[in-house]
Amino acid sequence: MRPIPDPRRRFNRGERTALYLAADGRCMACGSELEPGWHADHHRPHSRGGATDVINGQALCPTCNLKKGDRTVAELREWQSEALEKFLRLPGDFLCVATPGAGKTRFALAAAEALVQRGEIQKIIVVAPTAHMRNQWARAANAVFGIQLDPRFTNGDGAPARDFDGIAVTYQSVASQPLLYRRIATMSRTLVILDEVHHGGDTLSWGSALREAFGDASRRLLLSGTPDRTDGNAVPFVTYDKDRRFVADYSYDYGQALADRQGVVRPIAFAAMDGDARWLDASSVESKLKLSQTDPTTRAKALSSALLADGPWITSVLRAANDELTSHRELVPDAAGLVVADDQFKAVKYASLLEQISGEKPTLAISDIPDASEEIARFTKADTRWIVAVAMVSEGVDIPRLVVGVYATAKSTELFFKQVAGRFVRTRGEDDYSCATLYIPSVDPLVSYAAEIERTVPRALKEAEERAEREAQEGSGSGRQLEFDMVVPLAPSEAVHMATILSGDSFTEAELRSAEEYAKLANLPANVTPAQAAQLLRIAGMRHAAPDPVQTAPAALTDKKAAVRKDLNRLVGRLHRITNKPHRHINADLNKHCGDTVATASLDNLEKRKVLLARLISDATP
Repeated sequence: MRPIPDPRRRFNRGERTALYLAADGRCMACGSELEPGWHADHHRPHSRGGATDVINGQALCPTCNLKKGDRTVAELREWQSEALEKFLRLPGDFLCVATPGAGKTRFALAAAEALVQRGEIQKIIVVAPTAHMRNQWARAANAVFGIQLDPRFTNGDGAPARDFDGIAVTYQSVASQPLLYRRIATMSRTLVILDEVHHGGDTLSWGSALREAFGDASRRLLLSGTPDRTDGNAVPFVTYDKDRRFVADYSYDYGQALADRQGVVRPIAFAAMDGDARWLDASSVESKLKLSQTDPTTRAKALSSALLADGPWITSVLRAANDELTSHRELVPDAAGLVVADDQFKAVKYASLLEQISGEKPTLAISDIPDASEEIARFTKADTRWIVAVAMVSEGVDIPRLVVGVYATAKSTELFFKQVAGRFVRTRGEDDYSCATLYIPSVDPLVSYAAEIERTVPRALKEAEERAEREAQEGSGSGRQLEFDMVVPLAPSEAVHMATILSGDSFTEAELRSAEEYAKLANLPANVTPAQAAQLLRIAGMRHAAPDPVQTAPAALTDKKAAVRKDLNRLVGRLHRITNKPHRHINADLNKHCGDTVATASLDNLEKRKVLLARLISDATP
């Protein structure tokens, strides 16, 4: 059982003086002269029950304190440490843009802890979009750093309780009484953390309220995973470039996270599901069109048909997603899935369908349920299969066991799409090798968003923003679902898998099935998905067809092995150019992993080497 921390976590002035004198004015770790801002540190961490007493204290320079094994930086990922170092070095507002799942909360809490240790702040205010996220912040602060945030503070309380280190509130609360929070933020030296800060531009009144409330706070830390807005609303405390895009002080995008060796995020494949949609327009004329053939004038009408709560399209998609989840649970028993619906009526219907398909009642996270936030928290720790929501888990909710999703909504903004995709990229650590799958309607712009989600170069971001702006002008770019005026949706066909998109590459159903067969024959790990196998084969330059298991004539076998050896030489050379690892070391590793040598290996063994090299090249490619 975790020890109960001392209710007082900061050394007072007299205790700091005693620690300074006991250390003779020098860091107890490195011996350097202590400068203003030195840290009064707990030998036994306060979060682990260490007393705030001189017998458990020591004087350290900030560098040594932040390197301690029991301290926060030792537990930070590389990007978090880099961002923290920059945050502590730069004065003023600091915007950190990091992909969903990367660990923005831990970084921000480490920053708060460091500022407390340096004596720069005394209190913390966290502002989050939802009540659930507010509670999530409080739990994380206590569990990881022993920081006590009050998530139950209300405007009617007037002032926070003194035994808390700070409060966690919502943007709505701040907007309703900005002068109250202005007073709270200036009563002590305060760090204000604005989580998913782009919400500060949701309405003009929210932006002005945030400026009034926190304009005079000691420090402001701004966080976002999907920062850019396309509605023109300015976000307070954010710096913009000439194209009206956020200028981040530190950025860590999905491509960087995916290439990181610390298991920051997992890859995600997008299964684009096609099918025939049918509807009656105002003149009672029946129309029929494939989802993949829609344009901006027909997309909303087609989706109204596909997303019919009891229609064959959504039913077949939910069935396919449940089968995918079952395969995941064979390896990870508590793997889970999420369905994002347009509205509460459809969410309830989809949950009923899933119960019939899976034999297990899903969790519902909708606003009509009084304890929806607690339902999400319970689902996070449970081992049940499905959760169905409208918007409550589209942003900021941390459920790392989610690996399968269904995008069953007509919302088509890039911001919302990325928020939903972000729910599936969170890993459980370095040993989490799973690839998530999100089932989406095969309509643009959703398919385009999926294809570009890992392309984070400025050109791609610019194009995405321009496209979203065009959609806003066309009436389909708002945060609301698309309008279905004067349209009567009719039953669509069942869904047909059109393609799966992974890392910007698109693979047809035929390619996936042949790659799946090859993966079995090549004995690839069970958690390698068909899309990942197809990608490995494409990198290796191999055709998407299973190798013929029938034994061939000796001469043909010799020719085949010679051709594969040439491919191996080419791939070894490519890996050498990427990693600078000597050829002989690469070949030695292959011999150790696959057994035998290139000269004496069987054809199957040589083919396995090609697949392994393709995986190594894929992992090493920036």
